[in-house]
Order: sequence, then C-alpha cells, then structure tokens
Amino acid sequence: MTNKMWGGRFASGPSEIMEEINASIGYDQRLYNQDIDGSLAHAKMLGDTGILTAADVKKISKGLEDIRKEIADGKFEFSRQLEDIHMNVEQRLRELIGDTAGRLHTARSRNDQVATDFKLYIRQTIDHLAEQIGTLQYVLAQKAAEHADVVMPGYTHLQSAQPVTFGHHCLAYVEMLGRDRSRFKDARKRLNECPLGAAALAGTSFPIDRKQTAKALGFDRPTANSLDSVADRDFVLEALSAASISAIHLSRFAEELVIWSSAEFRFIHLSDGYTTGSSIMPQKRNPDAAELIRAKIGRILGAFNSLAIVMKGLPLAYSKDMQEDKEVAFDALDNYSLALAAMTGMISDMEPNVERLAKSAGGGFSTATDIADWLVRVLALPFRDAHHITGSIVAMAEKQDLQLDQLSLEDMQKVEPKITKDIFNVLSVENSVKSRTSYGGTAPTAVRKMANKWIKALEKEGLSS
Repeated sequence: MTNKMWGGRFASGPSEIMEEINASIGYDQRLYNQDIDGSLAHAKMLGDTGILTAADVKKISKGLEDIRKEIADGKFEFSRQLEDIHMNVEQRLRELIGDTAGRLHTARSRNDQVATDFKLYIRQTIDHLAEQIGTLQYVLAQKAAEHADVVMPGYTHLQSAQPVTFGHHCLAYVEMLGRDRSRFKDARKRLNECPLGAAALAGTSFPIDRKQTAKALGFDRPTANSLDSVADRDFVLEALSAASISAIHLSRFAEELVIWSSAEFRFIHLSDGYTTGSSIMPQKRNPDAAELIRAKIGRILGAFNSLAIVMKGLPLAYSKDMQEDKEVAFDALDNYSLALAAMTGMISDMEPNVERLAKSAGGGFSTATDIADWLVRVLALPFRDAHHITGSIVAMAEKQDLQLDQLSLEDMQKVEPKITKDIFNVLSVENSVKSRTSYGGTAPTAVRKMANKWIKALEKEGLSS
C-alpha cells in the first residue's frame, strides 16, 4: 500500500529495505515538542492571515496539544511506515480531527519544517550546554579560590618547568571553558533565524507572515533565502564544532586527572563516586570517569566529521542525505552533556594532596628561572648571560645530586662571584610563585583575585554548583 501522506504518485508502497533505510522515527521522535511548537505557530499564522478559518486553527491547535500529551505520557504509538516525527504527528492529528488536519501543511514543506524543528532543538540544547559549562567553570573557580596557595609543579613537555599553584591550574580550564561557552553563544546567534515558510525550496504563493512565525518561535528574524533555508545545516556543524573543541579541553583535563591520581604521582584524591575497583586486584582505584570523558572526544569529533562529509557534496537544496544530521548530533551532544556533568561531579569531589604537590613542586630544578631573573634584577646581567650562568649552577647541583636550595653559597660563587646570600630568597617554590604577580600569573594573590572575579560573574548569571 502507498504512504497516504505522500504516495499519490506511487502505485505501491516501499520495500522493507527501503522502509528500513528511509525511516528516522526511531531517533527523531525526540523532536516532538519542537515539531508541535512549530505547527502551532504555523497554524496561528495561517489563521491570522486568513488562509485558515479560526475554527480550523482552534481544532488543529487542540489536536496538537492532545498529541503532545499523548507522547509525553508514553501513550503515542509511533509508526515506522510514517517515516518521521512530522508525518507521525500529522497522521495522528488526522485521526483525531479528521480532514481538517490536512490544512495544517498549507504553505510549508517537510523541508522547512524539519529545519525549523532541528534549529529549535539545537538552540535549546546550546542553552542547556552553556549552563552546564558555566556550572563547571564555577566549580573550578571555587577550587581555585580554595587552593590559591597550594604549590604544585608546572610542566612543559610533561617535564618539571616552574612551580605554579593548584588554583592557577584550575583557572586555566576556567578560561578554556569560557571560550567554549562563547563559541556556543556565537553559534546560537547565527542559528536564530527561522526557516519556516521557505516551503520545499522556493517559498510559497500563499500570503504568509514569516515574521510572525519567527517571533512566535523566539527567532530574531526569518531566513532571507528559501534555498539556503532548507539546505543549511551549518547550525548543526557549528554546535558539533563547539562541542568538539570543548571536548578536547575536557579530554586534556581528564588525562591530567588520570596521571595525577596514579600511585606514581598521588597529586589528587578522587572520590568513590567517580572511581571504580578491579575485579581481580583489590587495591585498585581506577579513574574510570576521567578515562571515559577522555574517550568521548572520539564520538563527538566523529559526529562533526560525519556530518561535514555528508554535506560537502550536496547540491542545493534539500537531499535525503541530510536526514543523517540528527542521529549523530543527538549522540554527540548527549555524550558531551554527560561528559560535562561527570567532570563537574568529579571536580567537586576532588581533593589535592597538598604535601605531595609541594614536595614535587621543588623537583626538577623548577626554580632555575628564578635564579636567572635574580641575576638580571640584582646584578644587572643580560638575560642570556644569566641563563648561561644558571645552567652551570643547575649542572653543578645535578652532579652533586642536590636541589638548588641545597647548594652552598660558595659553590654558586664559583660560577658567578657576585652572587650573594640573598639569592636563597628566590629558591623556595613558595617565594617563586609569590613573585609571579604579573596579570594572569600564578601568584596566590593574583589567583585569588581572578577566581573571585569569575565566581562573582557566574553568580551574577545565576550559575553555581
């Protein structure tokens, strides 16, 4: 049998294989709220412009709200033969109110309908994700304020470089997440144009009011070109791109948490709520939450690549290929949201091992740069000369298996006779971090100030843990 919704031209129905490859209802049913919202706005506009009667609009609107309740209550039976959420809703509306349901599709196509539904969904998802990112920023900023004085090793090339503070390290991710959040907000601004009324690809001859439907659905304006309206999936790609970049940041932090929680480092303690045990080794505490967050980037970036590959070769306007946009986007954004939630919980419970961090902060001659800076500041040596002298002092300490602050003044004066005992004031990790008072530096005073700035800003937005 033919599909009653579009099958007038066809003598028979699709094959089982065609039905299998064509149906999207298994995943796009989650768009039911957006689909009904769009239909309600469209029906009202058709009534206000005189295209439909007030009685038809009232009948259609009540039917749509009844369907919304059926779906929300789990009483709606979705049909694969009807392919997607749009046709499932329309067929059920026909069952409820009769032939009047067919008038709802006046001056629109599934092409502009699905673009509108998906834009509404992505916009709502972006708002939720931006809030989650803000909450994670808040948790990290709180940790930064709480541990602004806790010294730890800072690394380049995963080699001990200079001492920093634990709070400073937390704030690095607050900054990254701030950029992530701004990318989502920028994407939201660009997507906030309404495709409804573009119809299949060429617009419509009916005297519709696209500005009315755009306003009713919370868009800034209607889209300006009907071809672009139904062919555009930039808004999905932008959301997936923003999620991919942010997931990279989460993955980098997750990698550090895995390293820091290992027996070799013991920099932090992760709670039982975000670790697991071993089936054979009773001593194990595995950072599985961090490892799974680290893994999520694969499927999130994969979704972006998948959709980019789908879109790259499509001529205007709509092609069925574009149905492949939703499943990957749903999966990627769901998993990104889950990763944010897991990271927020893990950071909330995380506690730094203050003594271990402090002990490690002094390793690897991490205050060597402070010696060079002292030579420049106190002895007025050119930095390159100071760098060479400091290197010789480090080599001496390494040969004697001593830390820099364990060398004698006499030993250092063998390298540079003008060095005085005051140099020992810069050799402690505490004094090193306290000296880094430049804007954005690791000094505890600077860290506390920046952390409190973030906390106040996020609280002003109504975001907190």
